[in-house]
Amino acid sequence: MNRIDTLFQTKKKNILSIYFTAGHPGLDDTVKIIKALEKAGADIIEIGIPFSDPIADGPVIQKSNQTALKNGMSLKLLFGQLKNIRKEVSLPLILMGSINPIFRFGFKKFCNSCSEVGIDGTIIPDLPAYEYKEKYIEDYKKNSLYNIFLITPQTDEFRIKELDSLSSGFLYMVSTYSTTGSGKGFERSQKYFETLSNMNLKNPRMIGFGIKDKNSFENACKYAQGAIIGTAFIKALEKEGGLEEKVKNFIREIL
Repeated sequence: MNRIDTLFQTKKKNILSIYFTAGHPGLDDTVKIIKALEKAGADIIEIGIPFSDPIADGPVIQKSNQTALKNGMSLKLLFGQLKNIRKEVSLPLILMGSINPIFRFGFKKFCNSCSEVGIDGTIIPDLPAYEYKEKYIEDYKKNSLYNIFLITPQTDEFRIKELDSLSSGFLYMVSTYSTTGSGKGFERSQKYFETLSNMNLKNPRMIGFGIKDKNSFENACKYAQGAIIGTAFIKALEKEGGLEEKVKNFIREIL
């Protein structure tokens, strides 16, 4: 069974997913951050694939992408760093990023490499649903790999149901129509959250964009199984101090 399924079957509420960019703040920090997050109590880790023009990301995550690329991070290097991760880490791991670096790496090779190192799923915001269904779904199935789609307050009901049917693991609910880290209009999304709660979707739901502290995390968890934090965590990594201590302190403030 996929680790994402196991998590949602054993923990029904207040699931915390943390996003960070691979290769940031230091090239060799990726595995250290993953291990520290599991130790601190995170439930899911989303590892960002750095790209020069990331989709829907605000200035903090854009800057972390630039730093990671300058440090020399690439998909090939990332898979090399993760090759022994399952000897030390058991929580679900998801790769998130734009389609371009995956295309350059090779899509089949990407799926195979995810399986080899123990990645549980992917979030690729600019991968069209029809293209995934027609070209790549079999590669995902062969590698027991999940693909998670995003929905926004502008996604109509028919499209939500279609994306829910194609998603595995969970459905990523973008809280507002904005970039990551903005936090704009989160309170105005209550009707959207409630509508989704009443749609009897097959997948559990996680809310992302604008979740930055204990209050916003707990508020999001009223309408979904959990929430995703990215920008605020990346800011925390850029503070002074030891890496493990910064991770521990951040998670403690949320939970």
